[in-house]
Amino acid sequence: MTEMIERVEFFLADRGIYMLTFVMLAIGIYGMVVCSSYMKKLMCMNILQVSIIFFFLTFGQKEGSTLPVAVSQTVEAEQYINPLPHALMLTAIVVSLGVTGVGLALLMKIRDIYGTIEEDEITGKGGGR
Repeated sequence: MTEMIERVEFFLADRGIYMLTFVMLAIGIYGMVVCSSYMKKLMCMNILQVSIIFFFLTFGQKEGSTLPVAVSQTVEAEQYINPLPHALMLTAIVVSLGVTGVGLALLMKIRDIYGTIEEDEITGKGGGR
């Protein structure tokens, strides 16, 4: 029994970050497909974006590496972490915030026009307008 617990702890410590990313991705996709409220769809889209950013950042890490900054001792290039994924994901975070802001503005306009943000009521499938 203790061996099984040790194996599970090793798996979660070693691969758990990928499972968390996969679960967040699944929640985001499921919510985008199933939810009828546009606000919930926007929130699930944000969860989806965070999971993708998280996925790229975890692949940007190397065990036993250091940051690419000037250090006192000489370090070979293989021992540095590549800063490109982090820079790209910083840009993705800014774009994600912009998309969220535009999405919220559109939701406010949709609510002003239709009086609701429920997809079924707007399209006429739910017995609304």
